[in-house]
Amino acid sequence: MAEYRSARDLDWPLLLISLVLCALGTLQIYSATIASESLRFRQAWGKQAVFVLVGLVLMYVISRIDYHALLDHVPVLYVLSIIPLVVVPFVGLQVFGSRRWIPLPGGFTFQVSEFAKLVIILLTARYLSELKNDQPDLRDLLKLGALVALPMALVMKQPDLGTALTYGAILAAGVFFAGLRWRHAALVVLLVVLAVPLSWPFLTDYQKARVTSFWDPMRDPLGSGYQVIQSKIAVGSGGMWGKGVAQGTQTQLRYLPVAHTDFILSSFAEEHGFVFVAGVLGLYFLMLMRIVQNAQAASDRAGMYICMGVGALLLFQLSVNVGMLVGRMIVTGLPLPLMSYGGSSVLTTFLMLGLVNNVRLQRFVN
Repeated sequence: MAEYRSARDLDWPLLLISLVLCALGTLQIYSATIASESLRFRQAWGKQAVFVLVGLVLMYVISRIDYHALLDHVPVLYVLSIIPLVVVPFVGLQVFGSRRWIPLPGGFTFQVSEFAKLVIILLTARYLSELKNDQPDLRDLLKLGALVALPMALVMKQPDLGTALTYGAILAAGVFFAGLRWRHAALVVLLVVLAVPLSWPFLTDYQKARVTSFWDPMRDPLGSGYQVIQSKIAVGSGGMWGKGVAQGTQTQLRYLPVAHTDFILSSFAEEHGFVFVAGVLGLYFLMLMRIVQNAQAASDRAGMYICMGVGALLLFQLSVNVGMLVGRMIVTGLPLPLMSYGGSSVLTTFLMLGLVNNVRLQRFVN
């Protein structure tokens, strides 16, 4: 009876929205890679389908584990997430100048920084829910900030600025909902403003090129500005209804780089048009609203922080990914949740949705 009740009380609308997004993403991955000369790329849609199935299993498994037990083991999980982040720059697979992936048998790779997101969510939730004060003071902010800064620094070393910033989004959402004082918020903003110019010497050459091309992609149309220019062409050429599956010229003629990963929404816009893109963004909006509803109904503060951490991370990734497609954000390589190709991203997203369902199911525990 308890098993039946747990299945019944899962957030089925959230699951349905997730599956629709996965189906649209898998279809677009197939369309974007069908003309590829590489067998590995042509098989990407099949691998993505496997990732989704495995993700569903993991989502259900983590939803069945009391999140309070997970919070109790945060110190261990934190250490276990730091160790591979330290190791990956030395043993990781190098792709486009970055070492982010650990190679696995069968041609699969494991991106450690993706799964560290889960630990940051749990870490932030535990730390803030155990505060004795109604609002975090400066000492609390510094301690939590230092804990999050360590994995951020390790991920930036890979280098992977986009993923590192997602950790900051989780932290920012947590302290905001914990009741961040205005003077502390002003101090944080001031430190960020000062840190931006100071961080310039520490950026790699390609990161600097992405920043400069953000202001003017035409300064280097065949280099750092190429992706954004081709993305804009693809989005614009799709018009209202798109050119049809496997009919997009920018996608099929390989003008649009990484059309099945970071720029999958550009490819989708070219082949399905503005109407369907608006529908996809509407699905993401409904997903975020379901997560917020679960946060509001959580049985304790820790559950609320978990849900809002997941929501903040997904919102940040969605905003950055969509923004970079049309030249409103710096290209950072952040995938579109559930639609971009990538096992680590898909599995992590389903694990996060499992945490949200976990919080939901704990409302029914006596």
